[in-house]
Amino acid sequence: MKKKLNNKMKKSVQKSSFAIALLAFSFTPAAAEDYPSRPVTMIVPFAAGGSSDVIARLIADQMGTALGQRILIENVTGAGGSVAVGRAARATPDGYTIAIGNSGTNTAIYTLYPDVKFTADDFMPLGMVAKTSPIIALKQDHAAKNLREFIAFAKKNPGKATLGHAGIGSSNYLICKSFVKAAQIDVTLVGYRGGGPALNDLMGGQIDGVCDSAASVSGAIHAGRARGIAVSLPVRVPSLPDVPTSKEAGLPEFQLQGWNALFTPKGTPQPVIDKLNAAIRKGVANAEYRKRLDELGSVPPTDEEMKPEFVKVFVPQEIAKFRELLAGDKPAQ
Repeated sequence: MKKKLNNKMKKSVQKSSFAIALLAFSFTPAAAEDYPSRPVTMIVPFAAGGSSDVIARLIADQMGTALGQRILIENVTGAGGSVAVGRAARATPDGYTIAIGNSGTNTAIYTLYPDVKFTADDFMPLGMVAKTSPIIALKQDHAAKNLREFIAFAKKNPGKATLGHAGIGSSNYLICKSFVKAAQIDVTLVGYRGGGPALNDLMGGQIDGVCDSAASVSGAIHAGRARGIAVSLPVRVPSLPDVPTSKEAGLPEFQLQGWNALFTPKGTPQPVIDKLNAAIRKGVANAEYRKRLDELGSVPPTDEEMKPEFVKVFVPQEIAKFRELLAGDKPAQ
């Protein structure tokens, strides 16, 4: 009886070993030559219309052309992006599910949502795809006409001024936190399921302002439906030449550079990562893509920033930076 059980156990182990070997074989460089043989899904952690969504759609079009397959956008909202990031972490590591992330969803999230079931080590970076320009914009008819006046308004009316963002844990939320800390003001931060809904409420007059990137707000500014009062960069954004830098506006302490990078679940085969990185590089090099980034007030990453190795080192640095910024904040529930 014992001998029969041992034989069964041996066969079971052999089958398991064979399955593991077969899985490993399926991810060899030779098999990767066929990748992608079907559409790829790119998870966007916010609602349509925000800066991450806009940039995701732009780079997805370019990468799809380079790969010879469509890249489908899937907007997954909730909990400052943690729902989407968690979903990406659990996806099969075969290159058919990738995600766009930023300083909120892939760095600050670990401070604001300490109970999430994933860590930065659950992802493999593919490369940076854009650097964004954080901006503070007000509704068009707001009494404050510039940054100094808005800060004075907020100090005179503590807690009454409202600034919208894409949810706790989003990069927009970090812009708000950085601005409020630098200006030493008390305002009410209003969270949404993405930058798009926040911008809609700004244009509708429901909130005083938004913390966002020029990528999603520039259209409203050009249309006269919002007023940009400062960008948190050392130089002005070419597509928004009338919006002063934070230093020019009187708040040099407000400095922040936004970014977007692509990630894939840990365990994705290196040949697949190499193909996706090559597609990123082709996409970023495309003249139309660079033109659209410029129109949106964003800039393409450097060659170094597009390397997966750069992002792998950069993310822990961002985690540490925002842990310090958010010190004292109550973790999101």
